[in-house]
Amino acid sequence: MDMLDDATEKPKADADIRVGRRVRALRLERNLSLAELAAKAGVSIGALSQIERGLSSLRVKVIWPLAAALDIEPSALITDGNEAANDLYCVRADKRRQLPVKSEGIAKALLSPPGAALTGLLVTVEADGGTAEAYAHIGHEFGYVLSGEVELVVDSTKYVLKSGDSFAFKSTLLHAFRNPGTEPCRILWVNTTKPSEVRDGA
Repeated sequence: MDMLDDATEKPKADADIRVGRRVRALRLERNLSLAELAAKAGVSIGALSQIERGLSSLRVKVIWPLAAALDIEPSALITDGNEAANDLYCVRADKRRQLPVKSEGIAKALLSPPGAALTGLLVTVEADGGTAEAYAHIGHEFGYVLSGEVELVVDSTKYVLKSGDSFAFKSTLLHAFRNPGTEPCRILWVNTTKPSEVRDGA
C-alpha cells in the first residue's frame, strides 16, 4: 500500500516542482520580489514561497489572481512541463525574448533564463548596422563570432573579427561595434550584467 501511495504521489510532486519553477521564472523575468508578487496576487509570502519550491500545489483559487499579477493567461502556469516552454533553468529556441535595441541593424535575443548570473545574448548585426556611438557599463563581457564579421572597437583600439574569433573585455571600457561586411553577423555574447543594464549605446 505504501509503495502504491509513493508511486501515485511522485508524478504529482514532479508537476508541482515544474509549476513552481515556472512561477519563479516568470516572477524573476518581471523583476518582482517574492513579497511584491505575493502582494499583487493577494496571497501570503509563505504560500507563494511554498508554490515556487514545489512544496505546495497551485490551487484553482490562486491560479487566476497569480496569472493576473504576472500579466499572463492562467494556462501558462499549468501547461505540461514537457511542452516547449521556458523554465527557471532553460530557454527554448522558439521562446527567446527579444531585447529592445535603439541602434539600427542590431537585434538581441536573450538566451539566458531568468535569475541567471550571466546574461547570454544572440546578437545579430545586419550589414552596415552597428552601435550609434561608443558606450560603457558595469561588468565584463565575452563574445564568440558565430558567422559573418564584426568590427569591434574597445578602448579606442579597432579589431576586425570573423567567424570563429572571440573576444573579452571589461564593460567599463568604451566599446562599439559594427558590421563592415555584406552578410549578417551573428555573435554569441555574454555579459555579467542583467538584461536591463545591457545597453547598445544608442
